[in-house]
Amino acid sequence: MDAAFPGVGTLINSATVVAGALLGMAAGHRLPQRTRSVVTDCLGLVTLLMAGLSITSVNDVSLRAAVGGSAPVLIVLGSLLIGGIAGSLLRIEDRLNALAGAVQATFARDDSEEGRERFLEGWLTATLLFCVGPLTILGSLSDGLGRGIDQLAVKSVLDFFASIAFAASFGVGVLLAAGSVLVVQGALTLVGVLLGAVMPEAQIAALSATGGLMLLGIAFRLLRIRDIPVGDLLPALLVAPLLVQAVTWLR
Repeated sequence: MDAAFPGVGTLINSATVVAGALLGMAAGHRLPQRTRSVVTDCLGLVTLLMAGLSITSVNDVSLRAAVGGSAPVLIVLGSLLIGGIAGSLLRIEDRLNALAGAVQATFARDDSEEGRERFLEGWLTATLLFCVGPLTILGSLSDGLGRGIDQLAVKSVLDFFASIAFAASFGVGVLLAAGSVLVVQGALTLVGVLLGAVMPEAQIAALSATGGLMLLGIAFRLLRIRDIPVGDLLPALLVAPLLVQAVTWLR
């Protein structure tokens, strides 16, 4: 599917997230708390599934060929450690909580502590689900390279239904994730336009595996197993491709 101009795939994707979130929010207010809790548990289980699918990228053939058979796990570990240390020193999780409180005060009606936590979890979970993975990276870069928006079209359909389910439970935080999609995929599309080359598959695999473990942390939060500060781990998404490149140069 050809695009009229670079970035149209990201605009479509953001619009589908907005539409799905609005539908979910409209349905969510009509559901009793018990039903919303069941929906949250279902989302946690599905997030576990998506995390598992992403984590298997650690066994990707291109990644092993680029860094060696035993290095992928160490790269993911190093990415999380370096990213987590940097994120904790920068207090990203605290800053996200503060930002969530400010945005929630503007857009949401529930200004309680529980409401703010739901808002942050909705925004962070939806952002990770919509912005981490091969479809996001390859689709956005392909859009920027003028190779069509087929991948982003498929992703838009998936994100539409996911945003309905998440917004029914978490509300307006999922709606704001459309902005995250716009920024992240827009930046990747711009990279495709400027550089004219896609990210190597090995780096995409490392990014997906690292993001998968972060999704696992989100799932633990949704299922009330452990409150992992996933926000502090966000820099790991930048570290993973850089570590792959560094190891590739050293081999």
